[in-house]
Amino acid sequence: MSAIPAAVIVLAAGDGTRMKSSTSKVLHRIGGRSLVGHALLAAAHTGTPRVAVTVRAHRDEVAAHVTELWPTAIIADQDDIKGTGRAAECALEALPSGLSGTVLVTYGDVPLLTTQALLDLTEAHEQAANAVTVLTAHLEDPTGYGRVIRDADGSVQAIVEHKDAVRAREAGGEHADALDVREINSGIYAFDADVLRNSLLQVTTDNAQGEKYLTDVLAIARGAGRRVAGHGIDDRWQIEGVNDKAQLARLGKEFNRRALHRLMVEDGVIVIDPDTTWVDADVSVGADTVLHPGTQLHGATTIGSHCTIGPDTTLTDTEVADAASVVRSQAQLAVIGERATVGPFSYLRPGTTLAADGKIGAFVETKNAQIGEGAKVPHLTYCGDATIGAGANIGAGTIFANYDGVNKHHTDVGEHSFIGSNSVVVAPRTIADGAYVAAGSAVVADVEPGQLAVSRAQQRNVDGWVARRREGTATHRAALEAEARHTSTTTEGTSEA
Repeated sequence: MSAIPAAVIVLAAGDGTRMKSSTSKVLHRIGGRSLVGHALLAAAHTGTPRVAVTVRAHRDEVAAHVTELWPTAIIADQDDIKGTGRAAECALEALPSGLSGTVLVTYGDVPLLTTQALLDLTEAHEQAANAVTVLTAHLEDPTGYGRVIRDADGSVQAIVEHKDAVRAREAGGEHADALDVREINSGIYAFDADVLRNSLLQVTTDNAQGEKYLTDVLAIARGAGRRVAGHGIDDRWQIEGVNDKAQLARLGKEFNRRALHRLMVEDGVIVIDPDTTWVDADVSVGADTVLHPGTQLHGATTIGSHCTIGPDTTLTDTEVADAASVVRSQAQLAVIGERATVGPFSYLRPGTTLAADGKIGAFVETKNAQIGEGAKVPHLTYCGDATIGAGANIGAGTIFANYDGVNKHHTDVGEHSFIGSNSVVVAPRTIADGAYVAAGSAVVADVEPGQLAVSRAQQRNVDGWVARRREGTATHRAALEAEARHTSTTTEGTSEA
């Protein structure tokens, strides 16, 4: 069983100026979840009893978001003293004063870091009885990263920032070969709680930036004769942070690639084109479901097995049962039953429930609509605030007029009833089981079982209207030719007789 950290500190206080955004950097999203949300849940799922999040920039928004995601998280406010060391110190001050054991420090902008990586770091730290263990990685191109300098026994001697390594090479002094080192500092650490607390008291802001650096703790710990070690991670993506929107997009794409890979390999989902298919962190999809190109599954969407989704379909917080089909459509907060079909070009708004074997067809919009088992809304219909009974059929072009300009009203259509094409049902209205509405009707009264509702003017054909009102037009000429053919046919029939 993995060792459990006594506490995890998530640093989320930075300004994030390189994001060029009015939104806090850590509130930007990939995979349907904020950056700090990814970091927070990775930390909390270690099983630690204490998660502290340090905030400063956009304080109220970030704190509220963290509390919503993990209500027991401790919010620590960083003061005007800048630096990662001060951010960690503020979190320690918010944690119980007698805290002992392993304290992990991570960041609110490393969305691909996993719970397992944090548990592995904790275990390596405790098994070696280290004072500090830094999470490291080997990169082909370590430009910009702090280099990890090790002693002959493998312990960490120092971390040399890239700019300092450049100066050391130019001056030929200590760490002149640091630029050749490819092992880099992730900035993610496991600390003995007492070492971290006591060392931070000794860290100063006596540097060019006037900041309190967390890396200074390593030198202080070594100076006290304590062991500082490194723990390597092979997956470099887990330690990559987001500093600008280009990195946000790159990490978002990698997150999506991993999510789709997991669906295909672990869950048996068929993804036709992973490059154009996007799924959020909390989406689940059943075995043998086919996701066609252009599919986007957002929020808490759940898809059953043997479904067909897409192409060009966006589902948000939508439930789709087994063997259903959704093609070139959009749905939000909707429920789609077993073997039901949706689309193409349908829009299911919140509150739509389509029962088993039901159909919502081409160019149909629904909202707060409960459509019964085997019922059909096939074409060109607006179905809002309505209950459609099992087996009912709604004809093409039907409109449920649910809004009177002030209030919304409901319509009930009974089981196995039939609404003719191009009808308007003016709510509130009840059309009973086994009733019919004639095509082209405006239904302004309830319809009883077995009745046929007809609400339209009697058709009247006006003779000679085209000749009088459209003389000389193509329509007039066509009418004259048709009349001539009709007269000729009638005359020939009379002669033969």
